[in-house]
Amino acid sequence: MHIRKAVSSDAEELSALLNEIIRAGGTTALETPLSAAEFADWFIDGEFPLACHVAEHNQSLVGFQSLSLYGDPPKGVADIATFARLNPKTAGVGSALFPATLAAAEAFGLEFINATIRADNISGLGYYAKMGFETYDRVAQVPLQDGMPVDRIKKRYSVNAMGGTTPRA
Repeated sequence: MHIRKAVSSDAEELSALLNEIIRAGGTTALETPLSAAEFADWFIDGEFPLACHVAEHNQSLVGFQSLSLYGDPPKGVADIATFARLNPKTAGVGSALFPATLAAAEAFGLEFINATIRADNISGLGYYAKMGFETYDRVAQVPLQDGMPVDRIKKRYSVNAMGGTTPRA
């Protein structure tokens, strides 16, 4: 698996990957599909993205991970988002992406990386726990578009700008 920085020309393939996840439901707070232009703005080269990396496998993009300042997080904090292709699934995408994202967080001088995960996203909660994120808050009963309330679990990863922080295996 090859990890590299996302570029604008990746937006078409990555928006299709993300939109498949959105349509499947149950794992992302995003509920409305994004056009390639919207994807690029949100994740690659808009006002809020700090970094976005992609995972390539067998000449296709199998996932991406971004750091963003969307929603005006506190100084020294950025939000992480991780998405991996549903079909065909490729094992280890998130784990392969995280070192590049962590290096970007260190380069930006961040203190924490924040992950906000739907409480019903068992695989997402497991992934972030495996990477060393610790739960610090819970936002209760956030309604989805259909009105169904779903809690959000907030986890954070302490970034050591001195380069001593490493993700768990």
